[in-house]
Amino acid sequence: MDRSSINQVIKDNIRENIAVKQEILSQMIQPVAQAAEKLVDCLHGGGKLLFCGNGGSAADAQHLAAELVVRLRSAVERPALPALALTVDSSVLTAGGNDYGFTQVFSRQIEALGHPGDVLIAISTSGNSPNVIAAVETARQKKIFVVGFLGGSGGKLAALVDLPLTVPSHTTARIQESHILIGHILCLLIEELLFEKPV
Repeated sequence: MDRSSINQVIKDNIRENIAVKQEILSQMIQPVAQAAEKLVDCLHGGGKLLFCGNGGSAADAQHLAAELVVRLRSAVERPALPALALTVDSSVLTAGGNDYGFTQVFSRQIEALGHPGDVLIAISTSGNSPNVIAAVETARQKKIFVVGFLGGSGGKLAALVDLPLTVPSHTTARIQESHILIGHILCLLIEELLFEKPV
């Protein structure tokens, strides 16, 4: 691949990213605002946020939980917020995978740690991850509200979650980039709304 071809690949990817973000801007303002309000209500009521996902979505789960436990912006000092990524405990993940199968690694943790009033943020670019589906089913049984970070058609999860945030793209990289954008917006709104500071 010559330099001209490399440059074209870079341009095409940036343009595709921008196009997806423009679609989000035109289609997803109200669902994201609704999600922000639900997360704030959860935290204000003493609940916690649980995150799960696989691969890059596992990294997104950990990333967003960290933004809440620590803080999103270095200029904003506020109390730590209860958020937990269900992707980080290697002993639980490997024991659960060994004893119950990988499909149950998140649902088992929700069974142990989840309570009514909590919110699960279920992240799946396809919407068809079996262990995320199992997590959502367990959350619903425990009366835990579920926000889905999804992509494309939303897959099976679109009909299972309470509030789907479905990125209008079928390209995994573009969906993941957009999930972090939406996640950062939600973290910002949580900080602003929960602590009553002007946006």
